[in-house]
Amino acid sequence: MDYVPPAAGPPSDGKGNGSDPVPARQAVAARSHSEELFHRLTDRPADLLRFATAGSVDDGKSTLIGRLLYDSKQVLADQLEHVEQTSRRMGHDFLDLSLLTDGLRAEREQGITIDVAYRYFATAQRRFIIADTPGHEQYTRNMVTGASTADLAIVLIDARKGVVAQSKRHAFISSLLAIPHVVVCVNKMDLVDFDEGVFDAIVEDFDRFAARLEMPDVTFIPISALLGDNVVERSQSMPWYQGPPLLYHLEHVHIASDRNLIDVRFPVQWVIRPQSPDAQDYRAYAGQVAGGVIRTGDEVLVLPGAQRSTVAGIDTFEGPVPEAFPPMSVALRLSDDVDVSRGSMIVRTHNQPTVSHRFECQLCWMSERPLDRNRRYVVKHSSQTAMVGVIDVRYRIDVETLHRDERAATLELNDLGRVQVELSSPLVYDSYRRNRATGSLILIDAASNETVAAGVILDTEVEEEVDSAAGGRSPNVVWQGSRVTRERRWSTLGQQGATVWFTGLPGAGKSTIAAAVEESLIAAGQPAFLLDGDNLRHGLNGDLGFDERARTENVRRTAHVARLLAESGTIALVSLVSPYAVDRENAAALHAADELPFIEIFVDAPLALCEQRDPKGLYARARAGELAGLTGVGAPYEPPANPDLVLRTCDDRIDACAAHVLELLAERGLFRGRR
Repeated sequence: MDYVPPAAGPPSDGKGNGSDPVPARQAVAARSHSEELFHRLTDRPADLLRFATAGSVDDGKSTLIGRLLYDSKQVLADQLEHVEQTSRRMGHDFLDLSLLTDGLRAEREQGITIDVAYRYFATAQRRFIIADTPGHEQYTRNMVTGASTADLAIVLIDARKGVVAQSKRHAFISSLLAIPHVVVCVNKMDLVDFDEGVFDAIVEDFDRFAARLEMPDVTFIPISALLGDNVVERSQSMPWYQGPPLLYHLEHVHIASDRNLIDVRFPVQWVIRPQSPDAQDYRAYAGQVAGGVIRTGDEVLVLPGAQRSTVAGIDTFEGPVPEAFPPMSVALRLSDDVDVSRGSMIVRTHNQPTVSHRFECQLCWMSERPLDRNRRYVVKHSSQTAMVGVIDVRYRIDVETLHRDERAATLELNDLGRVQVELSSPLVYDSYRRNRATGSLILIDAASNETVAAGVILDTEVEEEVDSAAGGRSPNVVWQGSRVTRERRWSTLGQQGATVWFTGLPGAGKSTIAAAVEESLIAAGQPAFLLDGDNLRHGLNGDLGFDERARTENVRRTAHVARLLAESGTIALVSLVSPYAVDRENAAALHAADELPFIEIFVDAPLALCEQRDPKGLYARARAGELAGLTGVGAPYEPPANPDLVLRTCDDRIDACAAHVLELLAERGLFRGRR
């Protein structure tokens, strides 16, 4: 879509209204006191975007921020005068805008960023907080700190050097921190004569690496921070670029939907009991809403004790409000006297986080003293603290190659790795992907009180009782590990495993396509096995019926078998109707927890076509009343919202559909063709 500059509008009163404020004043006057307070607390003239900049040394991060501030008229006169004097003193014949953010003397002398520098500025559309993070590998911990609260990350790449090791490191950290939006600015385009081919090559190279990460929104912009091209105004030197300049993108990127407004999470920071004769019976629980929308009258649960109550009121410093949502700081009053203290979490009764003393997380080690299993560490998570009993390193990650070193026994300064943690008391948490506030933590050295690591909790749970109750595994058993690591197995076999999950209506063509893919993989010398839903019901799933619970269990068992096959280095081809989206999501999460590739393929065929084919006569029996609960007739089917591939068998032949699947596997590095 071409960039179109915003049209000028009538003067605004700061609340989105036109130039005549009289109707607005009348509307506010008509509100009750609580409604007016709520309106004042929540109706901001411009929302806030936090973004972090990252890049290799001398890629121009500080210059870019200085250019943003300078061109958007955010630099005070005395600041500008000081920068001009310093530029002349350093022998520059140009205005060195990087001096606006390089605040430390060592930074100015070396011309690099060492510490995280924060800057604030605002435009008519939005307010901004910038975290200028260092680019050198030595300061990885500083980037993690600066980017941990970011809504958007700007990764700078020098057009002359292309995608380097640090570019990959910053992309990986952005993915690890689940930053929703990433902007890749290809800087110093003036030094390559604004060549479109150079830009396209960098885009292709970065895309190739990012495909292995979880980065849902990546935007590429060619810029020259020194000259200002495509920073605030469109560049006249790059007419081939049809997108918006950087500032316009920052002003208009959609961030409202990034907040989790579904899962109510309220970590209690303080219990308010005024020591005043006028408020002897007042008790409220103060904190910042970490997720969801809390309303007066909601039924809630206090964890970890699991006491039930109802929200009697929501108070703020200025008075009561009818509802609260992130990031509001409020005090909740409950209708019952329940045991609530600092560290408790108030949630909805039917939407609960995990309560467990064991979990796995990705850590960035920030201390010069390596991780030592014999030292005492404390986990600080939201308003909770707990002593670490056991901490085991599963592997260390090489962020340049994404290689996992499973022989690693410790983590050193700036290392990133996956660890399993066991605490002395249970923690109330979500995975970081689900909620950044309740899925993040820091690790503190109990002896020195030094923050030694920052971590994000993964989509996995290691808890005996919970897993047993959910049917994940039997109680009182421990997973028997193998001396053959996944890396060694896959390297020896010359093949990595994965699960390819075909879903669709009965008769859509899932099994036929999966069988054709299996045949092609075997012919190419790659291990593959078809897990057909009907075949599994002849043995493993033969005891299951076709009601909703049985269908869920059918998918769960199949997913576990597929996971084991994928771990072994086999391409597991699952052909299963799997009608419910949540069951397929659980299957994907099972693989994600073990970092195994999971590819969902939707075999899309109209119901009428499936009935016309009816290869097993199921539709005819269902229409005749002889078969109850057939998906598409007597039971619903929920199509995937975002499948990796959609195959429309009404348009394509089976061999063409199989070819599409093989192309996707080749793109993911899972198919090499015939040997």
